[in-house]
Amino acid sequence: MGRTKGDHEARRRDVSEAVWQVMAARGFAGLTLRAVATELGATTGLLTHYFPTKRALVEYALDLLEQRTLARPRRQGGEGLAALRAALLDILPLTAQATDSNRIWVSSWDAALSDPALSADYARKYAQGRERISRRVVAAQELGELPAGGDPVRIAAGAQSFVLGLVVQALFDPAAFPPERQVELLDGYLAAVAEERAPAAPPAAPPAASPAP
Repeated sequence: MGRTKGDHEARRRDVSEAVWQVMAARGFAGLTLRAVATELGATTGLLTHYFPTKRALVEYALDLLEQRTLARPRRQGGEGLAALRAALLDILPLTAQATDSNRIWVSSWDAALSDPALSADYARKYAQGRERISRRVVAAQELGELPAGGDPVRIAAGAQSFVLGLVVQALFDPAAFPPERQVELLDGYLAAVAEERAPAAPPAAPPAASPAP
């Protein structure tokens, strides 16, 4: 009797879970067909049905990572600055699940940087992230919680850069950057952004002297 569609989908879910477990434990450097097969309790021959090449496995792993990241429950932060804060907190490794996701993202950077197509895809993903942050910045400006004269695109780029840098530090030195410390640093950053003022306009030039009679 042939396999049913349900059997095939169940097997794909099993494969996805095995890929995820390997990435969480070993990072992208340890993502191989042999490692996934061992995690799955199967042969590498079976996995070549799903991933004929290592690149196919990497592409699938990146898609799986994005799907899991997008499906993760999000904080409900209200409006304006609270919504911006919630979105940035969602990026940080504050829970075991978020830590696994961030470890995988960071370990995948090497694979992305060495492949022009993947690198371009990552640039697109981060640009989309900045756009989402920028919309929250605009909403906070409209509520008067952030300086109205600030460039939302610049603020969004700064916020994304801040949290990504904090992610890396927390992953490498979790003792120095536990969750409560990460939250404290983020709140301090947002407070500083809220206190920023647009550069003062240069003083007007004095009126020209009237010509002598």
